[in-house]
Amino acid sequence: MTTKVRIIIHATLAVALIGIGVMGFKLLKSSREALGRQQPEVPLPLVRTVPISMGRIDMTITGEGTVQALAESQMVPQISGKIIQMSKNLINGGMFKKGELLLTIERRDYEIAVTLAEASLKDAESKYEMALQETEASRREWKRIHPDKEPPPLVAKEPQLAAARANLEANRANLEKALLDLERTRIKAPFNCRVSSEQVDIGQYVTPGQTIATLYSTDAAEIVVPMEDEDLRWFSIPGFTTDKNPGTKAVVKARVAGKEMEWFGRVERVEGKIDTKTRMVNVVIRVPDPYATRPPLPIGQFVEVEINGETVSNAAVIPRAALHDRNTVWAVDPDDNRMYFRSVDIARMDERGVVVLSGLKESDLVVVSPLKAPTDGMRVRYVSTDNGGQS
Repeated sequence: MTTKVRIIIHATLAVALIGIGVMGFKLLKSSREALGRQQPEVPLPLVRTVPISMGRIDMTITGEGTVQALAESQMVPQISGKIIQMSKNLINGGMFKKGELLLTIERRDYEIAVTLAEASLKDAESKYEMALQETEASRREWKRIHPDKEPPPLVAKEPQLAAARANLEANRANLEKALLDLERTRIKAPFNCRVSSEQVDIGQYVTPGQTIATLYSTDAAEIVVPMEDEDLRWFSIPGFTTDKNPGTKAVVKARVAGKEMEWFGRVERVEGKIDTKTRMVNVVIRVPDPYATRPPLPIGQFVEVEINGETVSNAAVIPRAALHDRNTVWAVDPDDNRMYFRSVDIARMDERGVVVLSGLKESDLVVVSPLKAPTDGMRVRYVSTDNGGQS
């Protein structure tokens, strides 16, 4: 076969192949459907949720305050004299039971005054008896002469009898005063107490009104706890939220001498005025016998207070991050994967979170993550922090 023939054959095959390709392309193009424009699917926003549990919740109200003495008194003598005896406990920090002797003022002058008052009383009694006898004798003499008439006061010596009676009463009062002054030479503790300061010593001369010591009661202590007005609805305050006594129980906690200690008390009252600067209400907690424990609950100690308030039923605790616009919660309904706005009734907010009384249901998942443009009823994807599942 010549070269020319081979060239013609190759050219013919090439043209045939090109023609077949063109015809196949046209056939494929005619059988393909036209592609339309498609809008890309927008992904649903992803939110983080927590499940809620409805049930009974104890409304525990917490606060802080400083321990104060129930009563504090400055001891002053009512008589003057030199101190001749002092208790060894009459020092800063010393303790006394009610009626125990604090100190003794020299008694001799007051014993003499009692003796003189007793002598004066005896003399006044004698004079009164004489005046009484004279009055009775004058009345009998008058009746003998004038049986149908009452004797005039001067004839019956009634003024003299009244003067003798008055003198007798005055001397009795003088003796009582002398005995009282003698008793006041022994100064005793007016209640179970502890000494916070003392300003005298043996041999010192004291006068009426001079402060010799400052004592505070150890029978009970009080803690003033500032609280929000809304918190007062959850516990009983005698004379304020209720007329009943006693008030709600409370637990006082503090670290004393390296130990975590607890004392039990009750709500006693609220103070007479609301703080005009903070608008807080000062609630007073009373703890009985604070020095019965070791270590005790000392005056001036800063403490934490927990008040065991009411128990509410069918309530829930949600995180603070779930609350919007003061009383709105975003809740995901897992049945349709939509987020709804729920208005809720808030009891209070504390360290546990937000206590919700109504507005939510058991199956709700509350949203705790932020959204840029939330809408009521919007579809969402959610991640539950309870089990880490995603929908």
